[in-house]
Amino acid sequence: MNPYHDDAVDWVVEGTGMRVAYDDFTTIDWIHDFAQERQRTRKLHRQPGVAGQIAVIYDWVQGWIVVLAVGIAAGIVAGGSDIASQWLGDIKEGYCDTAFYLNRNFCCWGLDETDTCTEWVPWNSATFVVGYIFYIMFALMFATTAAYLVKTFAPYAEGSGIPEVKTILGGFVIRHYLGLETLVIKTVTLVLSTAAGLSLGKEGPLLHISCCIGNILPRIFPKFKKNEAKMREILSAAASAGISVAFGAPIGGVVFSLEEMSYYFSSDTMWQSFFCAMAAAVALKLMDPFRTEKLVVFQVSYDRDWHGFEMFFYMLLGILGGLWGAFFIRMNLRLAAFRKTSWLRIFPIYEVFAVCLLTAVVGYLNIFTRVQSPELLANLFRECDGGAGNYHGLCDEGGVTLRVFSLLTASGVKGVLTILTFGLAIPAGIFMPSMVIGALFGRALGMIVQAWQTNHPGFWIFASCLPDVPCVTPGSYAMVGAAAFMGGVTRMTVSLVIIMFELTGALTYVLPIMIVVMTSKWVGDAFGKEGIFDGIILLCGYPFLGDKEEYKLNTMASQVMTPVEDLVVVTATGNTLDSLDNLLHETHYKGYPVVNSLRDMMLVGYISRTELRYAIDEARRRNLPGSTPAGNVVPILENTPAFIEFRLWMDQTPITVSHRFPMDQVIVIFRKLGVRYVLCTQHGQLLGLITKKDVLKHLASIEHPGEQESS
Repeated sequence: MNPYHDDAVDWVVEGTGMRVAYDDFTTIDWIHDFAQERQRTRKLHRQPGVAGQIAVIYDWVQGWIVVLAVGIAAGIVAGGSDIASQWLGDIKEGYCDTAFYLNRNFCCWGLDETDTCTEWVPWNSATFVVGYIFYIMFALMFATTAAYLVKTFAPYAEGSGIPEVKTILGGFVIRHYLGLETLVIKTVTLVLSTAAGLSLGKEGPLLHISCCIGNILPRIFPKFKKNEAKMREILSAAASAGISVAFGAPIGGVVFSLEEMSYYFSSDTMWQSFFCAMAAAVALKLMDPFRTEKLVVFQVSYDRDWHGFEMFFYMLLGILGGLWGAFFIRMNLRLAAFRKTSWLRIFPIYEVFAVCLLTAVVGYLNIFTRVQSPELLANLFRECDGGAGNYHGLCDEGGVTLRVFSLLTASGVKGVLTILTFGLAIPAGIFMPSMVIGALFGRALGMIVQAWQTNHPGFWIFASCLPDVPCVTPGSYAMVGAAAFMGGVTRMTVSLVIIMFELTGALTYVLPIMIVVMTSKWVGDAFGKEGIFDGIILLCGYPFLGDKEEYKLNTMASQVMTPVEDLVVVTATGNTLDSLDNLLHETHYKGYPVVNSLRDMMLVGYISRTELRYAIDEARRRNLPGSTPAGNVVPILENTPAFIEFRLWMDQTPITVSHRFPMDQVIVIFRKLGVRYVLCTQHGQLLGLITKKDVLKHLASIEHPGEQESS
């Protein structure tokens, strides 16, 4: 027996078998990785004396050191990107005469909103055309540079990153997606793409960046570097830190990681996620990139309560948000399919140039599409209190019709541009554009309701309004509309409510937000597909199947798994090094069941292709002849000079089910245990096997029965 490993006996006793490094675009073996961690911990606690106690304490501290470092790094990167993107975004409209490196807010620091800032020199101070040209020129330069950097150095840096990170947390392996190149390029290009004024957000990319940090830093400790399951615990904490710095909502980040991202989320992982999100928020708070002591620029607070009659209008926003989410997802999927089959697939940089040109040309003409999204959200959310909050006449008593028309026009333009932008070859999130579209529409609706109440205070639905006191707060409609449209696209529920609560700090608005979010989700589920982040999940693995897929499988509970006739197996005896090598060359399966013999087909275990290939290569490097016997049972022959036992690399305890086991319960096994395969047996006799890909094909045949043969 040549195990090529010092812990061979422990692994044989453990029964799950050893593993080599996972291949790209494969799934990890959760059961094996947990067994590996269990074995490592058991060995650690065997160390005697004070040195052993110190080693145990140091091992425990490693996880907290990592999440602290990840949180601090995420906060620093987020703060730096806020400062850089705000300055570059303001450069499109003008420059600071006293210090070129200052953005508009810092250049005019200390002045009231109604005061004129002489230090800031806009490009359109000479003529409108000059400002128009400079705005378009800088936008094209930023966006094209970002697209070039992404396509040349780090293609994985494009997009939001949330669907792929969610898939990785589910156990899928995508090499280099969370690597150093992706981290650097995505950080730089995120600043450029947001500064270009495109209809995109940085919240999703910030989560991706945080997970890149969470993938790089823990590798200094072997217990994370050599265990993919343990690494995913850190990635869950990193995801919560990303949302924490994106929205200034550390608790919302933890709940988002639990609700939307993570597949395995133990109590220890929750505490580490909480600590990581807190560290990220503290680091961002200490940086204070906006010099307002706010984590994000669009944090607001409300002093007025809502009235019962407003619930009808809030629910209307929820319905519209759900419809918008269903429409956006449908259009985005069609556009993504068109990109794959058209010239856009070959020239992605030109597509970015064209969309940016359209965005700049159209966006400059309306002030609500010209300014940066965080600044716009902050002013749409604000109350009208005296002279404060009167952003471009939003609080003026006259001219309501013109302002409402301008807001609705901006909302429609933003909607079209968001559909075109999401999916470009640059970092692009969907959170911020959805919130902006909903906030614009919500503010317009709030202004309509406010004008109605002001002109007809005696109308019966306004009976709860007090005289001489503002009754309707249009800013709250913008906030509720942002939650509704964001929920319609992402189908987030609990985490979205908590994020909006942390943004506003208004406990009284939690109930309307809850109702609106649930309304948008119900409407979106009724009229559309799953949330935008779930589209890519089914391509890579299905720990996150939605309710629709579960319903389809539950309707097949009476179905049974049928045996297969052409099953390729490995026998426990009777093999040689050459015969196993030939098996790998003649077949391309990811693994092989191991049986006692072809005659009885009694199941012994399962060996993956990668491990079998590794064992054969190791034997070749030791100059063993091709006729060397190999198998699971050592032959009792006195004249046998050598024997290769692959029991060390074999899973001796595979998950098995009866051939009459219902399909819906098989899905539960895959989802809850994270297994890569399930073997079908009858009284210990092997009948067949089911892999994740088999289940995905089964789901596809149910969804599209006419395409089963072609697929």
